[in-house]
Amino acid sequence: MAKGHRSQIKRERNAQKDTRPSAKLSYARVSVQKACFVLDAIRGKDVQTALGIVTYNPRYASSLIKKLLESAVANAENNNGMKVENLYVEECYANKGPTMKRIKPRAQGRAYRIEKRMSHITVVLNER
Repeated sequence: MAKGHRSQIKRERNAQKDTRPSAKLSYARVSVQKACFVLDAIRGKDVQTALGIVTYNPRYASSLIKKLLESAVANAENNNGMKVENLYVEECYANKGPTMKRIKPRAQGRAYRIEKRMSHITVVLNER
C-alpha cells in the first residue's frame, strides 16, 4: 500500500512522467512484423532523414509511420517548444494489437482461418 496523502502520491507519480514528445497510432491495420521493417530503418535517425526514408519507402506501413512521425514533430514544436532541426527518433516500436479472424472457404467443405492482424505503433522523439 502506498504511503502518504493522495495529493502527495499524485505529485510523485506526475514527477515520474515521460516528457519526451511522442505520437501513438492504435489499431493500425498492418502486422507488427511489416511495421517493424520501416521502424528499424528510421530508429536513431534525425527527423529530416527519417521523413525522407518513409516518404520514398514503397511499403504500406511507411505511409502510416510518415503521418505518425509528422504528428510527433508537431507535438514537439507546439507542446514542448523544441526546434525541429535538433530532433531525432529516439524510440519507435510496434506492439501487437487485436486480431480479426475471418473464414475462407476451401475445397471439400473445409474452412481456413485468415487472421487480419493489427498493431499499436509508437514513435518517441528527443532533442540532441
